[in-house]
Amino acid sequence: MTRDLVLHDWVVAAIALATGALAGLLLRAVLKWLAKHAERTKWTGDDIIVDALRTLAPWAALIAGAAVAATALPLTARVGGIISQSLTALLILFATFTAARVVAGLVQSVAQSRTGVAASASIFVNITRIVVLTMGVLVALETVGVSIAPLVTALGVGGLAVALALQDTLANLFAGVHILASKTVQPGDYIRLSSGEEGYVVDINWRNSVVRNLSNNLVIIPNGRLARTNMTNFTQPEQKLSLLVQAGVGYDSDLEHVERVTLEVVDSVMADITGALPDHEGKVRFHTFADSRIEFTVILGVGEFSDQYRIKHEFIKRLHQRYREEGISIPAPTRTVSLRPAEDPGTRHAPAVPHQREGSSGSLPAHR
Repeated sequence: MTRDLVLHDWVVAAIALATGALAGLLLRAVLKWLAKHAERTKWTGDDIIVDALRTLAPWAALIAGAAVAATALPLTARVGGIISQSLTALLILFATFTAARVVAGLVQSVAQSRTGVAASASIFVNITRIVVLTMGVLVALETVGVSIAPLVTALGVGGLAVALALQDTLANLFAGVHILASKTVQPGDYIRLSSGEEGYVVDINWRNSVVRNLSNNLVIIPNGRLARTNMTNFTQPEQKLSLLVQAGVGYDSDLEHVERVTLEVVDSVMADITGALPDHEGKVRFHTFADSRIEFTVILGVGEFSDQYRIKHEFIKRLHQRYREEGISIPAPTRTVSLRPAEDPGTRHAPAVPHQREGSSGSLPAHR
């Protein structure tokens, strides 16, 4: 301190602090007004930036007011330098947290726009946030006079030991990055693993992938296992898929009539049921002369994987009702049993030997 404090010094410092606080409140009000206008735009990035600045701006104004107040007081060079460095480091930390929030929010926004779903690939978000925070903390330490060169060296040497101890974790981390970079699986895709797990991919984080099955339960799959296993992605290359329904009619049916009636039912289901494809052209393909009926496959269009159960349910109901109205039979497998005497002439009373043959009630009788 070069001289004694007087009332004028305290007044100037108080005015500086009050001015900084008032400026912070004004900036917050302005940013609140900007946030309302940002909500009207299609781009979500401006909402993220304005929301982050609403937190940073008041603190930055208050820190600036404190710095001005410190310069107004008759402090020694050493004390003034410590206060200046501390306030600068504090401002850097606030700016770092704000930057991490903005960058992570923008990365998440890009991930959502790429996948078209509300989920996110949090692995990229977390990596980005950690990188920004680490850089900000190192700069803040350098500002207050802490040399970061030994710290970086120590982190490099310690990183080798950590890498050896966390081999599985790092393997899952890089596997998750590889999965997202190769775009084989994205949040929102419906997948089925060769081991039987299936569902919608909710998130891919730094260690595992979260899958929500149709019963609304979460299945946690390590990224390394997901990268190694055989998998079917029902969303790529396109979300639409074909639904195959097996059916059959009796041998005495008019197949032209059966095909026409079946396609009419397909068209009605495609037009009425949510999740179906109204422009889908239904197809009927006869393929097997079975024991009791002629079997065929009906091909329907489905918007996404989970819609197939509702569409198949409604199609079978309508097809069964329509076949009853048109007199088209759907025979169930039957078994005909015929009895014949044994051919051994030495047997006085020949027992009846059952002979079984599968067929339908409308098929030709068995030859004796």
